[in-house]
Amino acid sequence: MASSNFIDYVKINCRSGAGGAGSVHFRREKHTPKGGPDGGDGGRGGHIILRGNSQLWTLLHLKYRKHVKAGNGVAGEGGRRSGAQGEDVILEVPLGTIARDPETSEKVAEITEEGQEIILFPGGRGGMGNDHFKTPTQQAPDYAQPGEPGREEWVVLELKLLADVGLVGFPNAGKSTLLSVLSAARPEIADYPFTTLVPNLGVVAYRDYKSFVMADIPGIIEGASQGKGLGLRFLRHIERNSILLFLISATSENIRQEYNTLLNELREFNPELMDKTRLLAITKIDLIDEETRQKLASDLPKKVPVAYISSVSQRGLDELKDIIWQNLTSIEPV
Repeated sequence: MASSNFIDYVKINCRSGAGGAGSVHFRREKHTPKGGPDGGDGGRGGHIILRGNSQLWTLLHLKYRKHVKAGNGVAGEGGRRSGAQGEDVILEVPLGTIARDPETSEKVAEITEEGQEIILFPGGRGGMGNDHFKTPTQQAPDYAQPGEPGREEWVVLELKLLADVGLVGFPNAGKSTLLSVLSAARPEIADYPFTTLVPNLGVVAYRDYKSFVMADIPGIIEGASQGKGLGLRFLRHIERNSILLFLISATSENIRQEYNTLLNELREFNPELMDKTRLLAITKIDLIDEETRQKLASDLPKKVPVAYISSVSQRGLDELKDIIWQNLTSIEPV
């Protein structure tokens, strides 16, 4: 998909519907000239609702929809007839979408499941008709409640991709190539940095018809947490991944230093990322000999499972999937 089609941030103006007014009405029929009050209630205004849709993976469909307005409730009528409710507006969003207050950045709502619905802005309550206000001492009330107004506010919708495994690495580390080999995803691949300009998702098949979702995040550079390169814009997608798979080329001059640099950028962006399971894959091993590979072992970070792979020659990919699956199944559900 073209990079311009991946939209993970939109700001829209929402207005929920106003409630309908209650009715002031008195029953007047033949043989019942003093039938008393029978004004009906007004209908509530329409809600603005967020609904999760697993078939969506971008907010593109909302990019040009800057104003969303729900329907107003209808006023009540005589005979205790209530007014119709205002029409709700349902905004379908990808799983992983967060609604925030644009002024405070406070999280208002979060969609993580298929079909999950959250009322973002409720419609105004309909007013009660004069039938509700009759008492033994006031048998003919000539007033009713007006409907409550709706809410009109701006809201920011922000998408964080939901994936089991997030690929973390410098530009040209082989993230897109690995995703294209393991899944049916077709990210852009080239021999220059920053080929990947948007995140890509792929479903990786495993043994016995099992599978997991892998996300390719645009390359991180030193200083990404301060806004350099593309990293800052897409680092938030890593927050949703269960496992962080660091990819470092076997031809790197200092693997440990690259790993620590990537780790520091994640820490600067969000310290909670340090609590996630981390794996390390040394890529492009087809470019080095066995002796060089053995020397690399002494330069690798400790206590981090390591796999040696080559996406081009497809070496070590089954072992990598085994390591990923073992760690995925050992993670305790939240």
